[in-house]
Amino acid sequence: MSKRQANRSVVIGTIGADAHMIGGWVLEKAFRAAGFTVAFLGAVVPQQEFINAAIEIDADAILVSSMYGMGVLDCEGLRQKCIEAGLDDIILYAGGTVAAPLEIEKNWPEVERRFEELGFDRVFPNTCTAEGAVAALKADLGIVD
Repeated sequence: MSKRQANRSVVIGTIGADAHMIGGWVLEKAFRAAGFTVAFLGAVVPQQEFINAAIEIDADAILVSSMYGMGVLDCEGLRQKCIEAGLDDIILYAGGTVAAPLEIEKNWPEVERRFEELGFDRVFPNTCTAEGAVAALKADLGIVD
């Protein structure tokens, strides 16, 4: 992290109107097992709740899950809201079926580009393992176990 030492804390939830939460639950278990403090918000979480939880636990990262293909729309503006709330250096990840399944299958680089434009540090397809997400965040935070 650029401005502070990693706290090993994350906020996880399913954004917007998406009611799927098994992926988030799996991530919660994996991050707890890796020694992270986790604020698990569940499903159908508005952007502001992610931000409030991140402030409350001094989170290193917000991990947004989306399985119903509308992740791009649901994540729009989250980076700007984080900046406005003083979370300039928070890491933002999105994962799951974050866009239409056919788009993910045929044009993953475009999906990644769109999330990068939204200010996300990484976006993962629904084939990413929880262990892969943990490893990526540890790498991004400079955590060596």
